[in-house]
Amino acid sequence: MSYKSIVVHLDASDRAHPRLELALRLAKRFEAHLTGLYAVFTPEAHSFYVMAGTAEYFEAHNALRLERRGALERLFHAELARAGVAGEWIEPQCHANLAVPRSARCADLVIAGQDDPNDPESYIGEHFPETLVMSAGRPVLLVPYTGFFPSVGERVMIAWDGGRESARAVHDALPILEAAKQVTLVTIDAGRDEPLGTRLPGADIATSIARHGVKVEVSATECVVGASAGELLLSRAADLGADLIVMGGYGHARWQELVMGGATRTILGSMTLPVLMSH
Repeated sequence: MSYKSIVVHLDASDRAHPRLELALRLAKRFEAHLTGLYAVFTPEAHSFYVMAGTAEYFEAHNALRLERRGALERLFHAELARAGVAGEWIEPQCHANLAVPRSARCADLVIAGQDDPNDPESYIGEHFPETLVMSAGRPVLLVPYTGFFPSVGERVMIAWDGGRESARAVHDALPILEAAKQVTLVTIDAGRDEPLGTRLPGADIATSIARHGVKVEVSATECVVGASAGELLLSRAADLGADLIVMGGYGHARWQELVMGGATRTILGSMTLPVLMSH
């Protein structure tokens, strides 16, 4: 098993270039075809004409965004050639919240960025990362908006709670786990109200992935009063020196909103290292 088709979401934000560099490294590692999918939030143009002065702002902002887009496309093709990676640049003509999950469904892995509250260009749509995880049907590698990540997947922490989403994430991450230097499976508390035996123990899934040649250690986390599961996971990842977290993305859709599980919500909002999520 390997990743042979990778999609990286690109936009006009400052973090698009670092995200592209990470995607290129993974595409080269797995000899994968890399698709650069350019999709940004585009407000309806006519809405700017109802307020004085906003039409001029829209035109100036659109010109700047087009300039950034052109520079990024040229960089994409230049970096593909330099890295010796096969790939293509695409620009779907629909809203990003629809375009990115749609393209992701034909890929082995999709790479996207965390929302950056300090960069308006990182805003793609309401609940974009959550929507992508919930609707792509493929593993999503989310990259934080701060930090530099020279390695991804050498020291992996698996957040394991024995649920379906967690199992899906582990198996989706096997190409990375098989090549990792260090894999630690960290168990977190299952719901106390669940029937005994509902969730798979960490030792069982560790045995399963060990058959793929993955050298994995199992470690139990202790609950800390006042700390959420997401906070404990991020703290444990820092202790391990992990450069990637693998975990299930929990949540469900409601009318006009997404409701995410507590640990998923915390990680999406406070991640300090790349996170591979599957739903």
